[in-house]
Amino acid sequence: MNNNDFLHSHIALPSDFYNRRTVEVARDLIGCILVHQTDENTLAGRIVETEAYGPDDPANHAWRGQTRRNQAMFGPFAHAYVYKIYGMYYCLNAVTCPVGVGEAVLLRAVEPLVGIETMKRNRSMDDPRKLCSGPGKLCQAFGIDSRFNHAPLTEGSLKICYGKRDPIIVMTTTRIGISHGAELPWRFCLENNPFLSKTVRRDKAIA
Repeated sequence: MNNNDFLHSHIALPSDFYNRRTVEVARDLIGCILVHQTDENTLAGRIVETEAYGPDDPANHAWRGQTRRNQAMFGPFAHAYVYKIYGMYYCLNAVTCPVGVGEAVLLRAVEPLVGIETMKRNRSMDDPRKLCSGPGKLCQAFGIDSRFNHAPLTEGSLKICYGKRDPIIVMTTTRIGISHGAELPWRFCLENNPFLSKTVRRDKAIA
């Protein structure tokens, strides 16, 4: 399938998809397709790992209220919240819940599907399993940066679309890479997928 065919065959998720409990959105995003239409071509990949950042959550950037940095988290839903970590890597989040709430889903890993050669150039590496196996990696591979903060995810050049309707198994674990709220079971992964940021053993999964 060429890039144009891919675009025309994938429909963006409706905005109401995101106006739900953040944990539900995080789980339901597994298997959906992240699409970035650049000036050159289409980049797309299957979302295989997410984390929810929700209510009463000390790891949530909105924990202490609204700031200039986290403003996008407070709405509207179905928009992107993009922030920088370590002063050099960007992370992409999908904003959830009604305006003023301050919650979002972090996209942790994506399985590359379309535009892989461009992703390799963006990442300066050839191993497809490592192109998008982490939040910073996937943003680098997809060319996502602060320009997309507040951008709608239902239209424009950056979208999240419906995926295949084949049955999938979603595994639940505690979140990783954080020091607060790490015990919350709000990380979701596509079972047996080789593109995760960190593999999950079935006996270590919560559900």
